[in-house]
Amino acid sequence: MSAVWTNEVVPPARERKIEREAHKLEKRLCRVVGEAIGDYNMIEHGDKVMVCLSGGKDSYGLLDILLRLQRRAPVGFELVAVNLDQNQPGFPAHVLPEYLERLGVAFHIENRDTYSVVKDKIPEGKTMCSLCSRLRRGILYRVADELGATKIALGHHRDDMLQTFFLNMFFGGKLKGMPPKLVSDDGRHIVIRPLAYAPEKDLVRWAEHRQFPIIPCTLCGSQESLQRKQVAEMLREWDRKYPGRVDTMFTALQNLVPSHLADGTHYDFKGLKVTGLASEDGDTAFDPPELPDANFLPGLQVIKIE
Repeated sequence: MSAVWTNEVVPPARERKIEREAHKLEKRLCRVVGEAIGDYNMIEHGDKVMVCLSGGKDSYGLLDILLRLQRRAPVGFELVAVNLDQNQPGFPAHVLPEYLERLGVAFHIENRDTYSVVKDKIPEGKTMCSLCSRLRRGILYRVADELGATKIALGHHRDDMLQTFFLNMFFGGKLKGMPPKLVSDDGRHIVIRPLAYAPEKDLVRWAEHRQFPIIPCTLCGSQESLQRKQVAEMLREWDRKYPGRVDTMFTALQNLVPSHLADGTHYDFKGLKVTGLASEDGDTAFDPPELPDANFLPGLQVIKIE
């Protein structure tokens, strides 16, 4: 059975437990993906959703969960899987077509040698993600037009979105993340991220359970010193040591309070005037901030000023 990953003889009781855990995981992933789709109106009746399939665990998981939701969704929509074959050396071109044919999913493989372009333009040792991403976007937008897709679905999950937020804050000087839904660069497509609420660790477990034929990336995936990898490890470490912290940080992305930040383009600080009326978002400048007890945030040093 698919939940057994070794050649050992598994006792029936353990086998049943594995199946129960896999069933709970499936229900949880379907639930959070369904919630994200509903919260942001990602998929509507009659949509043709182009699922960008890279060969990694996240995009496999995205397609797999969308197929399950498609069978029970209250609205009718189509799915078409699209892979961009970038001509990376050793890329097993047969894997995705064979997998998708077995599933009976409509698919399109686009062959474009972006690998040579990236290797030619980017000096050895430098980050390739930016150029590679721009090339991929342009090609996938064109393919979406050709296929008549109304939505483009990407496999970014909750942890990707938090990583992007911290990268922009640490290195870009912006409070900017990765939105669950947006209009594409060319202004002609709606891009959605149905895995927005899904933790990466659940997608790892689901990929193991489903035994997806993972295809490694030899471009950005091979650069171990990327800042994103360092931020990802920071978040994983926090999640291991302080369960619930990552969930709270993601919730914060959905609870923006512009009046308590410092961006004058999103809140009229210059034009503030007294109203004589109490406000729920009123100032608490003279009160201590309502934060958890120090014991709830281990690892933070409390400095006393005499």
